[in-house]
Amino acid sequence: MSGGTEPDRAPRNGDKPEPPPGSVRPTSRRLLVAIAVLGVAVGLTMVKAVEARGGVAPAVSWLTLIAWAFLAALLFAAARNTHQRVQVRRERIEPSRAVFLLMIGKASAFVGALCAGVYAGFALSFLQAVGSSGPRNRVIMAGAAAVVSVLVVTAGLLLERACRVPEDPDKTP
Repeated sequence: MSGGTEPDRAPRNGDKPEPPPGSVRPTSRRLLVAIAVLGVAVGLTMVKAVEARGGVAPAVSWLTLIAWAFLAALLFAAARNTHQRVQVRRERIEPSRAVFLLMIGKASAFVGALCAGVYAGFALSFLQAVGSSGPRNRVIMAGAAAVVSVLVVTAGLLLERACRVPEDPDKTP
């Protein structure tokens, strides 16, 4: 045998096997945590920079919470519907629709992680003055927005998982 890899060879040293061509790897939880940590830094820095220039730091409104909650609900519904169709009933869906749903799930997880971090950064920046009612409300609203953003991440990951092609039960190894 000449140099090269054997296609049926088991991975060595804990290496993950290469996915088949045309497939997408699942979203890395580590990457989502790193994005959220970056978001915390952005949120803290943004509030400090605005206040240093004499401005008023941004506040999270009820409309923001409602919009994020609505997005999370839509994503959870799409994930449940897709899971039922693909995993439970084993229906085929159009490839373009599957790719669209997969990308919506991935994008939602990434954006949700970033926003969760930014909102957490906002909440942390107002914690020092939580004794008065203004900062207390800002901490509560930013904390609630961070939690709802985590729900968006969760729903996005569930939608991504629902798009996985199920194993063919007729194939025997």
